[in-house]
Amino acid sequence: MNTLKKTLWVATVAATVILTACGGGGGDGQGNNSVSWNATPDWVGNSPGNSGNSNNDGNSAGIKTESDNTVPIRVDNSMGNLNMLSASITVCVPGQPGRGQCVTVDNMLVDTGSTGVRIAASALQSLNPKLLTQIGALDDTTGAFPIAECMPFASGFTWGSVKRADIKIGSRTASNIPVQVMGDGAFTTPSDCIAHGGADYSTARSLGANGILGIGHGVHDSKNALTTAIPGNYYYCPSANSCVSTRVKAEKQVMNPVAAFSADYNGTIIRLPAVPASGQASVTGELIFGVGTQANNALPADANIFTVDTYGFLTTHYQGIAFNYSAIDSGTNVYAFADSAIPTTSDFYTPASALDLSATIEASAGSGAPLAVPFQIENALNLAATGNAAFNNVGASMSSGRWFLWGLPFFYGRSVYTVIGDSKIGTLTGPFVAF
Repeated sequence: MNTLKKTLWVATVAATVILTACGGGGGDGQGNNSVSWNATPDWVGNSPGNSGNSNNDGNSAGIKTESDNTVPIRVDNSMGNLNMLSASITVCVPGQPGRGQCVTVDNMLVDTGSTGVRIAASALQSLNPKLLTQIGALDDTTGAFPIAECMPFASGFTWGSVKRADIKIGSRTASNIPVQVMGDGAFTTPSDCIAHGGADYSTARSLGANGILGIGHGVHDSKNALTTAIPGNYYYCPSANSCVSTRVKAEKQVMNPVAAFSADYNGTIIRLPAVPASGQASVTGELIFGVGTQANNALPADANIFTVDTYGFLTTHYQGIAFNYSAIDSGTNVYAFADSAIPTTSDFYTPASALDLSATIEASAGSGAPLAVPFQIENALNLAATGNAAFNNVGASMSSGRWFLWGLPFFYGRSVYTVIGDSKIGTLTGPFVAF
């Protein structure tokens, strides 16, 4: 999901969901193109030291590990749309995991294209007022006014208060981190947030999910806001009807929960099985924490590795055009790119017959060997008519000529590694994506 800090772009058929942050985000900071997968990857059972990309002990830069570093993820029709990858999280009042202090939130959209946890206020139920209010914006001379955030996506935005919460994913907890509570109604949406254009995606109904689990390449969600009061980004709010653009320190910004774990915090792997061309009713996979820290997350010696820029972008070349706003993004439910030669219906590509296409991925710095990646585009209306939820061949048109998003269809049959910030993985330094 890529916003204008990477981007949420939602059209309709079922709906295309393109979540890649655009602009203000970012962190602190080549081999075989495998298309097969099973529950036991072929490198498990080998010594992690056999990988040319790992330290001899398999532990990346001495990062602490914990044995249970895997949670289930799923694609089905429960979110009312195709190719929506979901996970469950537990949200608690910081330091108070007792009865009545936590709520489990299902149908959180798993998104490698943005950074931070964003939860619809409706999903928090009575827990919302118990969460700690984030204060201390750099331009707030009192240091006491609440902070709110506008997260602009490609054709919409989310608006809501910044709170602090404990976020539990599986057995791992990110303690007392800033999160965005979307659509809480605490403050009037600023005009310069609305000016980004598009719809307000702050509710579960409008987003089609109970929130966004942003586990992209960044540690915090707006590197630019450290030094600049960006209109349509962070605010401090002296009253319900008055919010002022502000700079915000990194530790007070909405952040990547994985980066806050006590172990295996340098990145994630999304592992999904392959699906047939006609799609599949549902798919269950794994979200694995850590890269190069344990046997089940070792980076294979033949992995395709691409560095990304500070905003998580790389370059894709398609039909002679270089798309430098390109990302491998689980929060986007289609292959999203511009090709005027392919017929569309409500922005979905609807060719008369399946198209076998190819594009070339290149690292943002231009280092390493580019990789040609084949993909297929089928008629989205025909696919939707099957009633299935998981498809590896659905695409949609993007009006901007600089975007090419490898959405969830790319993830089927692969293990996709998202490395956070400047993490060290053996001899490699993040941020990078690998598969």
